[in-house]
Amino acid sequence: MGSEIVMVDEFPFPSEVTASKPLHLLGHGITDIEIHFLQIKFTAIGIYLDSDVVNHLQSFKGTTGAELAEDDSFSDALIQAPVEKFFRIVVIKEIKGSQYGVQLESAVRDRLAAEDKYEEEEEEALEKLLEFFQGKFFKKNSVLTYHFPASSKTAEVGFITEGKEEAKTKVENGNVVEMLQTWYLGGSRAVSPTTMASLANGLADLISQ
Repeated sequence: MGSEIVMVDEFPFPSEVTASKPLHLLGHGITDIEIHFLQIKFTAIGIYLDSDVVNHLQSFKGTTGAELAEDDSFSDALIQAPVEKFFRIVVIKEIKGSQYGVQLESAVRDRLAAEDKYEEEEEEALEKLLEFFQGKFFKKNSVLTYHFPASSKTAEVGFITEGKEEAKTKVENGNVVEMLQTWYLGGSRAVSPTTMASLANGLADLISQ
């Protein structure tokens, strides 16, 4: 199982990764925009989850993947599920780390502010994360990872690029951690609709078993 490869766009993703236990690739896609009918792809994304996640989603049994992808109550249940999650993001289009960091910070900050959860602690946690991305260059094939342990409201963020050792940082503010997950898993609010659609289809099949 661990040796199988899934191609996401042109990039190989293992079908399984091992964190504290084996996690399975249940959804994948890309981030992109269209400018004058030209598609520009930014990242390829793989979402790995503990298969126990289905135990927390049984109320959605019988719902199609297409319906789940549009249902924010499903994505909220997925984000709240106390299971290990791992996001693997591969850079397609080169970008400065600071540019990615600003996009991330803006999305997370706006969502926190909308829910009245943006206080000094959240601001400090976001600033630390933004500092982590400063000075890095996201070359093509660079890999960004987010690891969300089941047992704590934390996130371990890693970045690997050719010729350099892996850089890591930790996010320990629970509200920021939740919104990091929401950026990628947040249903209609997610940064990659293709990833959300793939994940919803994959989970719909698992829930129905």
